[in-house]
Amino acid sequence: MTYESTVPEELGDPAVRAAEVPEPGAVTIVVPTFNESANIRELLHRITESVPTRLPCEVVFVDDSTDDTPEVISEAAQDCPFPVTVLHRDEPVGGLGGAVVEGLKAAASDWIVVMDGDLQHPPSLVPELVATGERSSAGLVVASRYIKGGSRAGLAGGYRIAVSRGATWLTKTLFPRRLRGISDPMSGFFAIRRSAVTADILQPLGYKILLELAVRSRPRQVSEVPFVFQDRFAGESKSTAQEGFRFLRHLVGLRTASPVARLVVFGLIGATGFVPNLFGLYALTTLGMHYVPAEIVANQFGVAWNFLLIEHLLFRERRKHRSWWDRVGRFALLANADLVLRIPLIALFVDRFGMGALSATALALVTTFVLRFVGTEALVYLPRRGRESAGGSRTARRTA
Repeated sequence: MTYESTVPEELGDPAVRAAEVPEPGAVTIVVPTFNESANIRELLHRITESVPTRLPCEVVFVDDSTDDTPEVISEAAQDCPFPVTVLHRDEPVGGLGGAVVEGLKAAASDWIVVMDGDLQHPPSLVPELVATGERSSAGLVVASRYIKGGSRAGLAGGYRIAVSRGATWLTKTLFPRRLRGISDPMSGFFAIRRSAVTADILQPLGYKILLELAVRSRPRQVSEVPFVFQDRFAGESKSTAQEGFRFLRHLVGLRTASPVARLVVFGLIGATGFVPNLFGLYALTTLGMHYVPAEIVANQFGVAWNFLLIEHLLFRERRKHRSWWDRVGRFALLANADLVLRIPLIALFVDRFGMGALSATALALVTTFVLRFVGTEALVYLPRRGRESAGGSRTARRTA
């Protein structure tokens, strides 16, 4: 695999830079929006000024707004020399990242540029992103704040800067190979060839769509251009603590995409289940219950704890394949079968293979753990092929 980080030598007139773009160079600008009506007119004005007429352009807004943003887009589009389309989603599945995936599917151009609607991503850089991709034959061009010429100046406050630094370090640590050559995996500003992305395999959660794309569908060659992160033009930031938790859940989902990684996380979650189990046992025996039925009941606390973590951290994207009650019943059955199976296994290892009680118990624990993992994945969260999710979003398409 080849990786390239390209820093442009000239950052002059966008029209001059775009003249270097060989045909074809058509571009679809995908802008996910949520209550950004105050920014729309200025955004379309700057895109009109920045993208030269030689570069065929269309803008696709994927809108999850609860305000008048779609109407404002339709009005502002009347003054634009290029097509403007609004895809309004009734259900914002996947958050901002899900909106971008909808835009990727709708794009018809050779190049797709993804950018925010708050003008913190300068539209003047759109021609440079496409030109860099054409010059370097890259499939993905990332606008980076962390290479020479870039800056995170518009990231207000020490807290947000610290969070951004920490998130960047964490993602690059978890995915060193996939993110090699990408200095700013948290960037929401990038260009990608339509032929280099398979939108159907993306499973976004929250707003870090570049991370999702790079890990699941990374092009062979990547380039970067510097950009200065601008101040928000109008409105308030959509970054919240809830989005932070969604980002962490997204990281876990990406990191556990392989069976081995899922097995490890499954074991770690199982280990945490000892805490509610022991707490329940202590509480029940303190109340006077015999330790045998107390352990049976207390084990259910651990089962419930493990189920909740596995549901939200390990198999989030597979929950749609079965109803909640079906998943609960199957998981509880498998978790409690572990207790029933362990004693016969220990007896088998001791009597048949002459193992000591301690080693036989350890082997039985490992065996039942692996069997429980395989059973949980196959019998509780097995995808049902050929069936569509009942919770899909409805999207209304309108040419502004």
